[in-house]
Formats: sequence, structure tokens, C-alpha cells
Amino acid sequence: MPGRFRRRVDRLTDLPDFALVGIVRVPELQTSPWRAISWRVLFALSLLFLAAGIVYLDRAGYRDAQGGELSLLDCMYYATVSLSTTGYGDITPVTPEARLVNILVITPLRVLFLILLVGTTLAVLTERSRQAFKIQRWRRTVRNHTVVVGYGTKGRSAVDALLGDGVQPADIVVVDTDTGILETAANSGLVTVHGSATKQDVLRLAGAQHAASIIVATNRDDTAVLVTLTARELSSKAKIVVAIREAENTHLARQSGADSVVVSSETAGRLLGIATTTPSVVEIMEDLLTPEAGFAIAERDVERDEVGGSPRHLSDLVLGVVRGGQLMRVGDPKADALESADKLLYVRRVGN
Repeated sequence: MPGRFRRRVDRLTDLPDFALVGIVRVPELQTSPWRAISWRVLFALSLLFLAAGIVYLDRAGYRDAQGGELSLLDCMYYATVSLSTTGYGDITPVTPEARLVNILVITPLRVLFLILLVGTTLAVLTERSRQAFKIQRWRRTVRNHTVVVGYGTKGRSAVDALLGDGVQPADIVVVDTDTGILETAANSGLVTVHGSATKQDVLRLAGAQHAASIIVATNRDDTAVLVTLTARELSSKAKIVVAIREAENTHLARQSGADSVVVSSETAGRLLGIATTTPSVVEIMEDLLTPEAGFAIAERDVERDEVGGSPRHLSDLVLGVVRGGQLMRVGDPKADALESADKLLYVRRVGN
């Protein structure tokens, strides 16, 4: 029984990379289709004029069924029907030199021209192979990244905050069951994995076992708890942050292995209540939570000349001290004397 369960759980991770195309998507630089088409048209015209020029230089070695010497228009006509493999036969090479040029030059140009004509089809056929290679390389190198489970409103906001803090898009992996949502994430340059994060094999594809942090932003609390439990079984070191709707489920999320739990409904409710009396407070809080402009909450190490001093006497506005993984608020007697291993939570101006 355990053996069968193990094989069932690992069926996705045991698949070859080629079979993962459509499940895992590694973003790539997007090229304008009009630019690609224009490039192909110019390249095709260049091949056509090159072939016509070669024939025109050696026009004495060709025979025209109508008689007479080949004109430039005749050479263009011959190049067109030759490269497109139409070959009406009304103009033919007759001298050994002209036939040799056809073998060594015109025929390779014909092959290039045909490849160019079916280039779009070839690109579609090779897309799966290219994606398989990128997936293989990504799975081999991905480490210390962030996995975001759920790309709804909460998930997108979490990703925006990460990007605002300087995290690279390639270091973020989005897991969701909605292909349309994953398309949006992929267009933002994020790696995506299609599937339910309640399954270990899907989280393994996202590299959860090597992740530095995992953000669980699902729409249901029971799903969030199950995803947290599954993620914690895969990684004992990753920092797991979970968003839940109801405060009564907080202990379930923590028991499942969450390091931090954010109660979205209560937080939104408090902001709504505060906004009715002191809306400016809400604006400041929104400013602090938005890393792109204004003020932001940041963390830094204690500097050497700050050791032994009080965080209340620093030039930065310090909100708390993190010591040994525990948060102590400013005003706590234990935080009055800073230690060298402490970290400071402070308010910084974005751009400084």
C-alpha cells in the first residue's frame, strides 16, 4: 500500500521534462509578431535578390526558350520560380559553370527559402522541445525561490509586494488550477505550474522542497490548511505564510506548519472601521504596505556603533527588534539594549 501511494504521488515528478510542457511554463522574452513577420519577409526578399544577382552575373550560361539574352527581369523571374520550386523550364542553365552555380548556390538558397516559408510551422513544432529544455534547466537550478499558491487578488498583491521589494520575477513560482490566471502570471514573467497545490507532486514541480518561502493565498480556509500541511511535509526550512478568511481557523493553519498567518477578513474589517473615523490612518498604512512609493517597512541588521544602544534613540523610526527569531516591540525592556545579532524593523523612505 505505501509503495502504491508513493508511486501515485510522484507520477508527475517522475515524468520526463517533455511531458511537463503545459503543466510547467518557464517565461521567455516576447517578440512582436509583426516584427518577426517583417524579419522573415526581408530575409526572403534578400535571398530572392541574391539568387537573381548571381544568375544575372552569369546570364550567358542560361538559355531562354524565347531566345535572346536574359534581362534583369528574366533573372528575377528565374530566381522566383527556382526558389519556390515551381520550375517551368523556360529558362535553364546550359553551360557547366551555370549548372555548377545552381548546384552550389541556387540549391542551398532554395532550401533556405523553403525553410523560411514553413518557419512558422517549424517554430510551433519545436516549441515543445524548447520548453522541455527550459523546464529541465529550470528544475536543475531553481533554489531559494518563493512559491505563491493561488494567483487571485491576494496572490497578485503578494507578488506585487515581492517585486516591489526587489525580488526577480524568475525567483517566483505561481501554482494555480486556472489556466487563464496562469496565463496572466506568465505574461508578467513568472514561472507557473498548473495543478492543485494540495498534492505533493505539484508542489515538488514548483520546487517547494528547495524554496525559501511559500505563500498560501487560496480562496478557502480548508484548502489553505491542507496546502500548508502538504508544503510543511515537503520542506521543514521554508517560511510558510498563509492567508485565511476566518480568525477561528488561525490555530489550524499554525498547527499545520504555518510560520505566519494573516486573517484577511478581520484585517479588512479593521481598516474599514478605522476609515470611518480617521481615514488618514488608513492612507498611512496603505503607504507603508506599498513598497513602490512613499514609506515602507523594512528590515536591516544592527550596525556596529548601534550595539548596546536603545532603538528609540536611532535616526531611523524603529518599530521593533527581531532577536533569535522573536519580535520585540520598541518599549519592551528586553529591546532597550541592542545586540549585534539583532535585526531592526524600521520605516524607510522609498528611494533612499
